[in-house]
Amino acid sequence: MSELDEYNFPEDLKYTKTHEWCRIEGEVAVVGITEYATHHLTDIVYVEPPLEGETAEQFKELAPEGMVESVKASTPIYAPLTGEIIEINDGVVDSPESLNEDPYKNWIYKSKISDAAEVGKLLDIGAYREWVVEELSH
Repeated sequence: MSELDEYNFPEDLKYTKTHEWCRIEGEVAVVGITEYATHHLTDIVYVEPPLEGETAEQFKELAPEGMVESVKASTPIYAPLTGEIIEINDGVVDSPESLNEDPYKNWIYKSKISDAAEVGKLLDIGAYREWVVEELSH
């Protein structure tokens, strides 16, 4: 069994090299962080979501908002797709540990997709698994 086998990688999601996942629901992107990310961050203690109404740009930090903090590290959230932030998951903000419990059920924000062609720049499950293997080998 390889270290990769410990992680769940849902097939219906798209991924980034910065370990965000994205589920496309029509014109809306539902965004969270992967199980691999939560495992490496360890115990998540704080989530600062992006602001509703702000525009996220593909592969850019959602800074200064858009942070996930754990007992080990603080890391920015990157946008998988360009679009206006239309909803924040208050449940994750109120209970950040829920990201450790189920990072795929507990999304962070939703955005309206500005350019559907950007979806093609995201990683599918196979490419994301290869990226994680590459990262683990360093």
